[in-house]
Amino acid sequence: MSKDYYNILGVNKSASADDIKKAFRKLAHEHHPDKKSGDEAKFKEINEAYQVLSDPQKRSQYDQFGSAFQNGQAGGAQGFGGGFSDFNGGFNINMDDLGDMFGGFGDIFGFGGGGSRSRNQRRGHDIQVALTIDFNEAVFGVEKEIGLKKTVECSKCKGEGREPGTEVTTCKICGGKGRVTKVQRTILGNMQVQMTCEACGGEGKTFKEKCSACRGAGLVQQIVNLKVKIPAGIDNGETIRLTGQGEAAKGAQNGDLYLKIRVNPDRRFERDGFNIKSRAEISFSQAALGAKIEVATVDGLVDLKIPEGTQSGRVLILRDKGIPHLNGRGRGSHLVEVVVKTPTGLSRKQREALKELGI
Repeated sequence: MSKDYYNILGVNKSASADDIKKAFRKLAHEHHPDKKSGDEAKFKEINEAYQVLSDPQKRSQYDQFGSAFQNGQAGGAQGFGGGFSDFNGGFNINMDDLGDMFGGFGDIFGFGGGGSRSRNQRRGHDIQVALTIDFNEAVFGVEKEIGLKKTVECSKCKGEGREPGTEVTTCKICGGKGRVTKVQRTILGNMQVQMTCEACGGEGKTFKEKCSACRGAGLVQQIVNLKVKIPAGIDNGETIRLTGQGEAAKGAQNGDLYLKIRVNPDRRFERDGFNIKSRAEISFSQAALGAKIEVATVDGLVDLKIPEGTQSGRVLILRDKGIPHLNGRGRGSHLVEVVVKTPTGLSRKQREALKELGI
């Protein structure tokens, strides 16, 4: 008897893929067998309906022939790969499809991971390294050489894992497919799963003699010296990503290298965004009469004009003497806070002169 999968999920025949997925996840949470109110039979029925309706091809066949198509009754249709089918009262499933199909329930059923990682997700591990630079190096940029101990491709076998010259043969376990089918018992019954072939590591081929340098792994641990360009204007705590400079993985792309930048402070300067702040002391007379003084900047000593009547705490601006913008367009400013130093230990003559001035 044909099952009404749309009715099982509580959606109509015009439901979108997103509507079907939302309905499935809601019902799966509600009827999950691990819950007190769970219903294992209902849960299996929900999963069966979702597998058909979430696949455009299977859904089209179901709409045309009903649920009978899965048993090969719909004009010679041969079941549906990766979906539920008769298997000693159990299931037949492709492990690469589990993530989307169960929406995060994989670990509950006991098959989370286990060599089922999708091929397009395979890659080497990422590496994160802290790199300390000086204040001026952060301002203007710098090239650093770092040494990393990481997994790299074996130079002797070029990552193949076999001794050079050794004959390559098709894996007898998986027949060159790189994947094998196994039976796994779960709360839903027996489940037939496709997993990476352990004999050949998913490559579909074997060889008699392993590489003597990497012992067949195709990878080795090695210290690698790497020159890294730190861009001008980088700030403390920012991270640089170097694509492909992480660890290698056999038959897959390298991971990435993340450099966490630490900037040593400079006692003379304080960074504020793309501006630099500092303080400059001037005398009472310089503040009153005006003057020209030298102040330290990241570009060296520069002249700073002190206007007449400058008050303590006033901020004077040196434009384009700050931090370069990361996009390379212009620089921030250098902000100098003027501190008027009040004279002490005045002589009698100096005191009288100040009194006469009324200040």
